[in-house]
Amino acid sequence: MVSKLALNPAERPAKSKAVMNSASPQDPMTVTIGGIPVCRYSAAQWCELMLEDVRLRRAGLVDRAKVVTTANGQVVSLFASDPAFQAAILAADYVAADGMSIVNASRKFTHFPLPERVATTDWFHDAARVAQIHGLKFYILGGVDEVNRTAIARMREMYPQLQIVGRRDGYFNSTQTDEIVADINCSQADILWLGIGNPRQLVLAQQIKHRLETVAWIRTCGGLYDHVAGVHRRAPKALQRVGLEWAWRVVLEPRRLFWRYLTTNIHAMWQMRFNSR
Repeated sequence: MVSKLALNPAERPAKSKAVMNSASPQDPMTVTIGGIPVCRYSAAQWCELMLEDVRLRRAGLVDRAKVVTTANGQVVSLFASDPAFQAAILAADYVAADGMSIVNASRKFTHFPLPERVATTDWFHDAARVAQIHGLKFYILGGVDEVNRTAIARMREMYPQLQIVGRRDGYFNSTQTDEIVADINCSQADILWLGIGNPRQLVLAQQIKHRLETVAWIRTCGGLYDHVAGVHRRAPKALQRVGLEWAWRVVLEPRRLFWRYLTTNIHAMWQMRFNSR
C-alpha cells in the first residue's frame, strides 16, 4: 500500500479528486490563465496528490488513469488556436503551472495567485524521490531511443530504489498504440511519463486513459528526457526566476525556436491578459 507523505495538513491539496475543467472560476484551489484552469498547488502538494491518486487506483476506487498536464506560454497559445488541443486540455484532470509566465499572470490578473512555478524538469526529481520511498512504479515513454535509454540510466543512478518497469521511445504511429498500451498494462506501472510533445502527447493521453489497467497518472512531460539525459542544459536560476528561460532556449537553439517564441509569446501574452480570472 502506498503511504502518505508526512505533510502539514495545510499543505495538502484540498480536492484530491477534483477534475479541473469542472471547477468553478472562483474555486480558490484553481485559477484560470489564458482560459486554462490551473491548480494552485505547490511542488509538495503535487507529490501528495500523486500518492493519494495511486492509493485510490490500487484500491480499485478509481476506474481510469488521470491525465496530468502543464501550462506555459506555448501551451496557452496552442490552446487558443487549436480546437482539438483545447478540448484535450479542458478534459485533463489536473494542470500544473510549468511556466513562470503563468505564475506572473496569476499575480497580475487573478484574485488567487499561484504559489510557485512547478516546472516538470524540476518536479520530476521530487516525484522520483517520493516514488522510490513509497514504491511507485514508473513507465518512461518518449524521446529518441538513445536519449530515452540515457535518461533512464541517469534516473537509476540518482534514484537507485526507483522502480522503472517499462520504457520505449516516442517514435511510433497510431497502428502501434495497442502494442504500447499492452506493454504498459503488462508492466503494472503506476505513473506513465509521456514525453512526445504537444499537442500529440495530450491527445494520446485522452485516447488511452480508459485502457490502462493500473496507471493512476498519465503525466505529460514534453522534453523532460533531454534534460535528464544531459542533452539540454537548464537556464541559470536567475533567468528562471524572472521568466526568461525561454530566451536561454532560443540562444541554444535559435533556428528551431526563434520564430516559434517570437509568435507564441506575443499571442500568449494577449490571451493571458484578457482570458484570466
